[in-house]
Amino acid sequence: MPRRYKSTDPLVLPDPAFGSKVVSKLVNKVMQEGKKTTAQAIVYQALERAKKKIPDVETIEIFNKAVENVKPQVEVRSRRVGGATYQVPREVRKNRQQSLAIRWIVENARKKKGKPMSVRLSEEFVDAYNNTGASVLQKENVHKMAEANKAYSHFAW
Repeated sequence: MPRRYKSTDPLVLPDPAFGSKVVSKLVNKVMQEGKKTTAQAIVYQALERAKKKIPDVETIEIFNKAVENVKPQVEVRSRRVGGATYQVPREVRKNRQQSLAIRWIVENARKKKGKPMSVRLSEEFVDAYNNTGASVLQKENVHKMAEANKAYSHFAW
């Protein structure tokens, strides 16, 4: 990371529909080739479709709970000590938790084939909201890996 690094987080504007920066970050993650309007349409359709599947909860609440359920608490980072590389479990910072959760939701939605992206994304939201699905499984795998490598936690400094 450069010495004069400035975070782009303050530059992210809230999205027009929900006024949420997190939804805006999701739109930016879904966006391909600079087509932001298309990405917004996909995300908003996915959120509406998720709302139809879970009618008694607000749309933004479905999204927030889905992201919350996918956020990892710990992860493993490689650490080289005396010629050997160890997988050292570390706590994850809040902003990295959020970005990992959004990244995993979008990646796992993209892996599903044969349906429009808005349908795949809405399925991923509903699965994450219910604590099931590929994104939650990915979080659990990261946690299991950290638990398995707990013996190397003394290398975290």
